Amino acid sequence: MVEFRKKKKKKALRERAGSTSRGWEHASVAQLCQQPDSLFRRSGHTEPGPAEPERGADGRAHASRRDAAGGWGSKWERWKEFGRRAERPDESRQKMMALLVWLGLSLLVAVRSNAVKNCHPGCHCEVESFGLFDSFSLTRVDCRGLGPTTSMPVPIPLDTSHLDLSSNAMGPLSDSMLAGPGYTTLVSLDLSSNRITKLSPNALSKLRYLESLDLSHNNLESLSPSCFSGLPLAEVDLSHNGFREFDMDVFATKVNGEPVTVDLSHNGLVSVSTTLHGKALHIQSVNLSANHLRSVPSLAGLSLRYLNLDGNPIPRIREGAFSQLKDLAYLSLSGLQELQEIEPNSFKGLQSLQVLDLSNNSNLKSLSSLVFSGLDSLQELNLSGSGVASLPTTMLIHLPKVKSITLGENIHCWRTQKQGQFHRQIGQVQHDEVLNCNTEGIVF
Repeated sequence: MVEFRKKKKKKALRERAGSTSRGWEHASVAQLCQQPDSLFRRSGHTEPGPAEPERGADGRAHASRRDAAGGWGSKWERWKEFGRRAERPDESRQKMMALLVWLGLSLLVAVRSNAVKNCHPGCHCEVESFGLFDSFSLTRVDCRGLGPTTSMPVPIPLDTSHLDLSSNAMGPLSDSMLAGPGYTTLVSLDLSSNRITKLSPNALSKLRYLESLDLSHNNLESLSPSCFSGLPLAEVDLSHNGFREFDMDVFATKVNGEPVTVDLSHNGLVSVSTTLHGKALHIQSVNLSANHLRSVPSLAGLSLRYLNLDGNPIPRIREGAFSQLKDLAYLSLSGLQELQEIEPNSFKGLQSLQVLDLSNNSNLKSLSSLVFSGLDSLQELNLSGSGVASLPTTMLIHLPKVKSITLGENIHCWRTQKQGQFHRQIGQVQHDEVLNCNTEGIVF
């Protein structure tokens, strides 16, 4: 009997141990959290064990209702993963930050790629961003030297502001060559050195924002009267072409009323005119150097501030040659190799002139005081490299504001005040202005 009881007790212990080892597989996370020690003790394992299975009224263990939800193994793995994450919060934040940085860089690359996606393979496109958070961008496109086989118009990004198409041997410029997408936003266009012989009347008509145009070093001999119609031009370079005659009225059809700077140097010009026809010409600067002009051109009606006539074969400057240019501030008449005479009152009417350059006129030997009549605002007079060795003594009467005179090879004169004596009646010191030079023997 005693032996039978021992066997029965051992059997009950084995059944209990078996049910315990099977029950931990169905324990919940909450049970593990609440009774980890008891589970360890019951299972006898180093890993957490399950809670004791539920028993019915007959005292026998039966399966938990959680069995329907799946095995304990997957839940235990999720619990351990949760614990590992909780133990390393810094690592999770670092991974998140790395992900955000990667996404930001990807977005930036995508934006930049999109900005130059229409760039021609032979061109160089550079994006310039500005505004708050670089919210605006403009593109500079360099398409120099693509070659005569390149079809026009060259594809460019839609936000292009500056385009260089120089040295492409384009030939005659037709209406369609500058009419592609991206050209309507152009502010600056370089078409120099392209062997352009003709400019179609509507070749530039699509460039409604164009301010700077370079057509230098081409073979142009004439321009259509409407070729600049509707353009807000501020700077036009027509130097190094084949113009013989030029009418400034070509700029009468430009818009916005802003003054324009025109370069017509190094052409074959023998005549420059302005017919106006009742239209206002807003031209502030004209460069006519290195042409074939034999006399000062009539530029009446222009509100010029700068005029350059250097290097023209002008033998004589006649009286009143500049009388219509009352706004002129800078006049350059340098390197006139055939200039021998400047008549009295030649500069009459230049009431705003501040700088007069008569340098390098080797055949100009003398000047009368009346030559400077009317130059009430003149501050600088340059006669260096000319044949003039002395100046008339009465010239300063006509130059009340002159501050500097340069003549000869290295002679510079400047106006200074001569210290006077104290005048008892008027109670002040009177000063006399004199012209001092850095060498002796100069006569005024």
